[in-house]
Amino acid sequence: MRFTYAEAMTDPAFYLPLARAAEAAGFDSFAVGDSLCYPRESSTAYPYTADGTREFLDDKPFIEAFTLIAAMGAVTTRIRFTPFVLKLPVRPPVLVAKQAASIAVLTGNRLALGVGISPWPEDFAAMGVPWERRGARMDEAIDIVRGLTRGGYFEHHGEAYDVPAVKIAPVPSQPIPILVGGHSEAALRRAATRGDGWMHAGGTDDLGALLTRLAQLREGAGTAARPFEIHVISAEAYTPDGIRRLEERGVTDAIVGFRNPYIAGQDAEPLAAKIANLERYAERVMAKAR
Repeated sequence: MRFTYAEAMTDPAFYLPLARAAEAAGFDSFAVGDSLCYPRESSTAYPYTADGTREFLDDKPFIEAFTLIAAMGAVTTRIRFTPFVLKLPVRPPVLVAKQAASIAVLTGNRLALGVGISPWPEDFAAMGVPWERRGARMDEAIDIVRGLTRGGYFEHHGEAYDVPAVKIAPVPSQPIPILVGGHSEAALRRAATRGDGWMHAGGTDDLGALLTRLAQLREGAGTAARPFEIHVISAEAYTPDGIRRLEERGVTDAIVGFRNPYIAGQDAEPLAAKIANLERYAERVMAKAR
C-alpha cells in the first residue's frame, strides 16, 4: 500500500513545508486539488456532498495545480504528486501535455496525472469549451496527452481536436501514469479502458460497489492483467487493519487527510497541527501497515 497525503483549500504558504513534512514522514504522494474559478450564479449540484451544495468552495484558496506541483517538487526529492483531479477537458490538451511533461522532467518522474471531467458547466463556459460531448472530448484529450508525453511525433484527428504531427521536448524518461477520477459509469469505463488507474473521490457512493464494477469493466475490456493503480478515500485507511482490508480489495493507494474541507469558511488549523497530524498517522498506521 502507498499513502497519499491530501490537503487543499488551506493557506498557500503551508504547502511547501507540508510537502517536506509529508516526504520526511514517509508518505508516497501528495494530492493537489484543482479549481479554476467560482461562479457567482449557478444551479449545478456538487456530486460529492450529500446535499449537493458547493458553497464551501466560496473564497477558498486554490493555487493552479501545475504551478503548485512545480513549487513543491523543487523543495522535495522523493514524494510524488497527484492532481486530484485536473479538469482536463476544459483545458487545451497540447498545453496540458507540455505542462505535465515539464513537471515530470523537472521532478524526476514524480507526477501521476489524475484527470476528470468538471461537474460544472460554468467551468466549460469560462474556458470557452462546449459542455456538450464532454465525455468524447475527455477521451480524446487523454489520448493526446499520453501520445505527446511519450515522445516523438504524434498526431490526432478526432471530433473535438485536430492536432497535426507535432512533438514536444523534453519528455520524461518514464510514461506519466494517467489516473481517471469519477464515480459515474462513464468514468469507471474510461478508467478501465484508457487509464493507468482510478481515483475515488470519496463522498456518499458505495466504495465496494464502485470497486466491483471497476473490476468488471476491466475484465470486460481485457485490461485486468495490466498494471493499474486504485486510489481511494476510506475511513478504513485510518487503522492498520483497515489498510490490510483495502489491500485485499485491490486498493494500491490510500488517500488520507485530517480535516473536513467540505465546510464553509477559511481553514483555521495552524501549520504545526497539520504536520503533527500527518506525523502521527505515519507512526500509528503507515509504520504498522507496511
